[in-house]
Parts: sequence; structure tokens; C-alpha cells
Amino acid sequence: MEDITIQEAQHKVDEWVKIHGVRYFSELTNMALLTEEVGEVARLISRKYGEQSFKVGEDSSKLGEELVDVLFVLICIANQTEVNLTEELTKSLQKKTMRDSSRHKNNRKLL
Repeated sequence: MEDITIQEAQHKVDEWVKIHGVRYFSELTNMALLTEEVGEVARLISRKYGEQSFKVGEDSSKLGEELVDVLFVLICIANQTEVNLTEELTKSLQKKTMRDSSRHKNNRKLL
């Protein structure tokens, strides 16, 4: 499978929604879905890396699947609100670089 860019991902999700999903859910519904999916990621991480244990029959190998569910809904929200994630990520990285270029390097907690 080939790698895809964020822009391509936004396009592919848009195509999928229009063909298979009929239309986007409302922004509010998608926000609720995003929260639900993030909760599923949190549950897996708390069991895999935290102190909680897995329940009988619970699958510990689904972290990637759950992360992609988060990404899918996030892309849906970006598409329906006309946010170009490629542009926004570029701007965010520039901002963080200017703001935090030495902050983390000087953080004794990280050394």
C-alpha cells in the first residue's frame, strides 16, 4: 500500500462519504463521534500502557484501528468546515518551532 498525503486523505475521505456515507453527519454529531473515538483510544492505551488490565476477550491489537477512526472523523470535520489540514499543520509546525525551539531542550524533566 502506498503512502498518501494529508491532502490526498482529505480527498479520499470526501469521496468515501459522498459515495458510501451519502453525506457528512452534522459538525456537532461528528464532534460527538470524535470524542467517542478518542475515548476508545484512551481505553486501549490505559490498558496497554497504564495500570488497567484488559477484560476477557478484549483485543489489545486494535490501537492502530482506533487511531485511524479518530483520524477519519477529524478529516470529516476538517472537510465539512473547509479546513485545509496540510496548510494548518504547516502553520502549526512553524509556530511551534518559533515558540518552542529551545523550550523543550532546556526542560530538565525531559533530559
